[in-house]
Amino acid sequence: MNYRVQPTAQVDDSAEIGAGSSVWELAQIREEAKLGEGCVVGRGAYVGTGVQIGDNVKLQNYALVYEPAELGDGVFVGPAAVLTNDHNPRSVDPEGKQKRGGDWEAVGVKVAEGASLGARSVCVAPVRVGRWAMVAAGAVVTKDVPDFALVVGVPARQVGWVGRNGQRLTEKTGEPGIWVCPQSGELYEERDGLLSERRA
Repeated sequence: MNYRVQPTAQVDDSAEIGAGSSVWELAQIREEAKLGEGCVVGRGAYVGTGVQIGDNVKLQNYALVYEPAELGDGVFVGPAAVLTNDHNPRSVDPEGKQKRGGDWEAVGVKVAEGASLGARSVCVAPVRVGRWAMVAAGAVVTKDVPDFALVVGVPARQVGWVGRNGQRLTEKTGEPGIWVCPQSGELYEERDGLLSERRA
């Protein structure tokens, strides 16, 4: 075994855990879940049945990732963040009978490469959080988040752009639509409401 699982964690035999990953106390990894290499699953975190997680992903303490979520490489899920999976949640059907696994259709959250979900944020499925986007702590995401977008509030709304290193971008003086990272100097180009890295 080339990964680490604490004795109090529960990892189903059918789950796949990548090399160098760590699963900490009281975490639960369900059936057929797949974690890539170098992942960290914090204390009390939950990974649902069949969830797909890329390499170098961090799930902080008590993060809840319900199936059929998909997380790309380098995703950060903050403490107590929740990725839901039921667009119309009910415990019972209209006749009052308790719903079971086959009585509803799970919908998932997709989080693309490098994106970050802040502490206690909630992603209400089905939504996609774009590459390198940042969801602020406590935000409730109810619609798709573009690549590099910074979203805050309830419901979450875009208030700016962030670069790959998480710094908020500033618009370059005299060049509308060109955004710069104040830390790295990397340039980004905004076109039709979407941001992309500017190629040299």
